[in-house]
Amino acid sequence: MLARRTLLLALAAPPATPILDTHVHFYDPSRPQGVPWPPASDSLLHRPVLPPEFQTLAHPLGVSSAIVVEASSWLDDNSWILDLARRHPLIRGLVGRLQPGLPAFPQQLARFQSNPLFLGIRINVQTLNQNLRNPVFLDHLRRLAAANLALDLLGGPPLIESAARLHDAIPSLRLVLDHLPFEKDTPLHPLKDRPNVYAKLSNFWNEPRWSESAQRVFENFSEDRLLYGSNWPVSLRQGPYAQNLARAQSFFQQKSPAAARKYFHDNSRAAYRWPDQ
Repeated sequence: MLARRTLLLALAAPPATPILDTHVHFYDPSRPQGVPWPPASDSLLHRPVLPPEFQTLAHPLGVSSAIVVEASSWLDDNSWILDLARRHPLIRGLVGRLQPGLPAFPQQLARFQSNPLFLGIRINVQTLNQNLRNPVFLDHLRRLAAANLALDLLGGPPLIESAARLHDAIPSLRLVLDHLPFEKDTPLHPLKDRPNVYAKLSNFWNEPRWSESAQRVFENFSEDRLLYGSNWPVSLRQGPYAQNLARAQSFFQQKSPAAARKYFHDNSRAAYRWPDQ
């Protein structure tokens, strides 16, 4: 369990290092069309989750901005988030949802890539593994790389080998692996020397071995390829926002100030190329 003193220190004053949270979700089930996720049966998450709540929660902790990762599979929800970003400057960008490999992908990419807040897309490891030999799928990801956009990958331990294969196929494509450390001792060395593969140290489970697992991620990705992401509000299953942030801050207190700044802010720009406000 995170030491109470560490949590109190995190709450006492905003940190000197600016914090950009690279993984939050915003959605509103009260819209006439509802949402495809989360399901109505999820009593914790099925409610309006919008920027004012996040700002009230995170700003006093020194978190000044965030990147939204789209959880909805509906194409127009990319526009819904981008419209939200115009009204709420704390949103630094969107990792959207398009489907490479489908005939409509080039047109959809052209529609969104002109918006500087559209930073990339996310797919899961099942989609990736099913298409690693698909020339149309790979061509679409090359278009993503040519547009200077990133690809988030979701899927747990199977991501490691698959991300390595994709990096070798398209070295110019920036890859961001979501939600490390994985709870199993997954070998990470296949990605150690692949400079365009980043990892979000954003899985803050409440177990004594978390710091040990985080250290393995740090050793394999180095201080230059790690990003802070909270996965809020899904992270509420693991604990309050302040507690999870304090866990990350406690880990980086053992590193250099430069490493902390890279993790909490600078590496996110290298990975996502978010625009100045």
